Amino acid sequence: MAALSSATALAAKPLWLPQSHRTRVAPLHSPKPHLNSAQFKFGNLSASLRSLPRLRVSSNDARFNSGPEENQEQPSFAEFITSERVKVVAMLALALALCNADRVVMSVAIVPLSLANGWSRAFAGIVQSSFLWGYLASPIAGGMLVDIYGGKVVMTWGVALWSLATFLTPWAAQTSLSGLLAVRALLGVAEGVALPSMNSMIARWFPQTERSRAVGIAMAGFQLGCAIGLTLSPILMSQGGIFGPFVIFGLSGFLWVLVWLSATSSTPDRSPQISKYELEYILNRRQKSFTVETAKPKKVKVIPPFRRLLSKLPTWSLIIANAMHSWGFFIVLTWMPIYFSSVYRVDLRHAAWFSAVPWAVMAIMNYLAGLWSDMMIQSGISVTLTRKIMQSIGFVGPGLCLIGLATAKNPSIGSAWLTLAFGLKSFSHSGFLVNLQEIAPQYSGVLHGISNTAGTLAAIIGTVGAGFFVELFGSFPGYLLLTSTLYFLAAIFYCLFSTGERVNFDDPVV
Repeated sequence: MAALSSATALAAKPLWLPQSHRTRVAPLHSPKPHLNSAQFKFGNLSASLRSLPRLRVSSNDARFNSGPEENQEQPSFAEFITSERVKVVAMLALALALCNADRVVMSVAIVPLSLANGWSRAFAGIVQSSFLWGYLASPIAGGMLVDIYGGKVVMTWGVALWSLATFLTPWAAQTSLSGLLAVRALLGVAEGVALPSMNSMIARWFPQTERSRAVGIAMAGFQLGCAIGLTLSPILMSQGGIFGPFVIFGLSGFLWVLVWLSATSSTPDRSPQISKYELEYILNRRQKSFTVETAKPKKVKVIPPFRRLLSKLPTWSLIIANAMHSWGFFIVLTWMPIYFSSVYRVDLRHAAWFSAVPWAVMAIMNYLAGLWSDMMIQSGISVTLTRKIMQSIGFVGPGLCLIGLATAKNPSIGSAWLTLAFGLKSFSHSGFLVNLQEIAPQYSGVLHGISNTAGTLAAIIGTVGAGFFVELFGSFPGYLLLTSTLYFLAAIFYCLFSTGERVNFDDPVV
C-alpha cells in the first residue's frame, strides 16, 4: 500500500521534470508505454500516468532540462544559420524571389510592348493591373486553405501554377490581348497564396523570438526577386527577345517545386533531417498561445468568424497597414522603370538598374530589421511596442524619402532617395507582417488573406490611378507626394490601434 501511495504521488507531481517542461512541452510521437488494465486496475493512477508528457530522448536533453526556459542557451549564429529551420526559410525566400521576378518581368517588357502595340500609359496600367485582378481573388481562399492543409502543400501548388502562367505568357501575348490578360490574372491567382503560406511555415518552424528574423530572410528573397527580375530582364530580352525572361523564370519555378517537395517538411517533427536538439528547441520556445502541430495542421472551421475578425481594431490596423504597404510597393514595382525613363530620360537598361538597386538594399535591411526586432523582444521590450516602432520606421521613413525623390533633379539623387526609402520600408516586415501571427495564430492564414485582399485593392487603385493621374496632371512627382501623405496617415492609425498580444476572437459580437 505504501508503494502504491508513492507511485500515486509521483504520478500527480513529476518532480523530475522542470517547471518549463511540465507546462509547455507538447506531446511528441514517441512510442507509447505498454500499459494495460491488467497491470493497473486503479483508474486514478492509470489516468495520472497517461497524462504525463512523453519526451523525446536526446543526447542534448541536458541543455534543456537543466533549468527554466528563460535560462536556456541561445543558439550561436553558426548553429542558427546551419539549422533545418533556416533551410526551410531559405527555400521560402527562393520561392518569393521567383514570385516577384515573375511579376516584374512585365514592368520591363511593358515598354517595348506598348511601343509595338500603340498602348497609352493608361492602357499600359490596365495591362499591368490584370495581375492584381487575379491576385484579388485568391488571398482569402488561399489563407483558408493554408489554415486547413498547411503552408507546404499550398505553396507547392501556388509556385507550380504561377510558373506555368509565366511560361505561357509569350504564347498568350502572341495569340490575343484577352489571352495575355487572362494569363496575367492566373499569375495573380497563384501568387496570392505565397505570403499566407510563408507566414504559416514560419509560425510552425520558428519560435517567437526568431520570427522577425525568419520573416526578414524570406522577404529578403522577395526583394531580391525584384532586383534579379529588373536587372536580368533587359539582358535576357536583348539576347532572346521580349519573351526570353518569361521562359527562363517559368522553368526555374518548376525546378524549385521538385526541390521543395523532396527537401522540406510541413512541420519540424515530420522532418527526417532535423536534429533532436533543434526539435526540442523549437517546441520549448514556441509562443504559449500557439501550438506547433506535431502530426498534421490543426483543422479549423471551414468558414472562419469573419464578423468577429473584422470587429476588432487591431485587425483593421493590419488591414490599413497592408493596404498602404501594397500601394507603395506596386507603385514602385510597376512604374519606376517608366518613371526613370520618362522623367530623367534614362535608357531602359539603366532605368531597370535604378529601380533594382533599392530592392537589393531592402533585402539586406530585411534581415537586419528582423534581427533588431528579435533583440528588442529578448531584451524585455514588449512585443506591442516593438511592432509599433518597426512599423513607424517602415512608413514614416519612406514617406519622407518619397518627398526627396519627388524633388530630385537627376537620376543619381533620385535613385539614392528611392534606395533609402525602401531600406526603411523593410522595417514594416517586422511590424504588421509578423503581427499577423501574434493577434490570431489560429486564423493567421485567413487574416493574412483578408489584409492581402485590402492590399490588392489598394494596389489596383494605386497602379491604375498613377497612369490616369499622370495623364490628367502631367506629374509623376505629384503622385509621389500623395503616396507620402498616405504613408504618414497609415503609420498614425497603426500606432493607435495595433497590439502584439493575442486578441480574443471567440467572444460573440454584440
